[in-house]
Amino acid sequence: MVPHSLFAASNVTLEGKSKQSTSLGSLALIGSQKPFWPPRRRCYSLYSNDMLNRGYAYTTIIGTKDDGQTLLSHLATLYPHSTPQAWQQKLSNGEITLNGVTATGSESVTLGQNLVWNRPPWIEPDSPQHFEVMFEDPHLLAVNKPSGLPTLPAGGFMENTLLRLVQKQTPNANPVHRLGRGTSGIVLFAKTPQAASNLSANWNTSKIQKIYRALAQNIAQHDAYEILTPIGLVPHPRVGSVWAANPSGKPSKSLAKVISRTTNTTTFEVSLNSGRPHQIRIHLASIGHPLVGDPLYGLTGQPLEYLPGLPGDGGYFLHAQFLKFHNPITGEQINLEAPLPSGFSLHL
Repeated sequence: MVPHSLFAASNVTLEGKSKQSTSLGSLALIGSQKPFWPPRRRCYSLYSNDMLNRGYAYTTIIGTKDDGQTLLSHLATLYPHSTPQAWQQKLSNGEITLNGVTATGSESVTLGQNLVWNRPPWIEPDSPQHFEVMFEDPHLLAVNKPSGLPTLPAGGFMENTLLRLVQKQTPNANPVHRLGRGTSGIVLFAKTPQAASNLSANWNTSKIQKIYRALAQNIAQHDAYEILTPIGLVPHPRVGSVWAANPSGKPSKSLAKVISRTTNTTTFEVSLNSGRPHQIRIHLASIGHPLVGDPLYGLTGQPLEYLPGLPGDGGYFLHAQFLKFHNPITGEQINLEAPLPSGFSLHL
């Protein structure tokens, strides 16, 4: 875990021998070649995408366990968000193909077949249409993502995502990691294959330190916790399965340090030593501290027993606050801090 003293008061700190490297100049506003210090932030706010998107082709390959099922039954199992009756309507609309042939639903699927759902264009759910550039050089881009904006296309979001918004400004940028839709804070993008390869290889090692701020339910009895709860898939009544605490899941490790307590909440600083989906939400819940407002995870790190929410639902308070690493190309030390959003601070 990185103590606060390692982070300078400014939100972006570059340390190392080459203080006047191209990294400083690259922080200039777009269209300017003049470096400036201290670094400014650039905020991008794009139009709200309330128009139809381009649709999407969801493609899967029929596996061994599905061999012999009727197509209609397979679709209802594969995509449980829609009823069999709704899938029959999609089939009647000609949206489904098997090996390139429009399907009716009565076919028996066989191993290795190519199944495509050609989803027609749809109006996506609303999401924030802004982000803030925290750091940029020829190889890297770090942005501050607002809560409510998906990092990558999924769950009904294709265009209203951080990836699409960022690539409108920087087409060659791709995220090294992802934050949950309801999680705010730092997302790091790579702009070159070399940077992407290096960062991906080191992401879950001590070379890259990631620290989050989390507002959790209940009063912590200890000042620090090492959480080793394994994480794996468990049943979910609405989407089939979700990641949660699971004794047979994958090894996972988080370090949680108490920052403050109120009469019924605890604010934790959490550093990650692995990168499982929803790890902080699951780990804190598994020790009796679900995040305040979390619609999915209960006290055990399992989905809530009564009407659990969906994995992408927001309402909880989790913020990727600090990121510390060496620039994979220049070797410079980079310390990033994303200030707590106002909504989070109001509950502290």
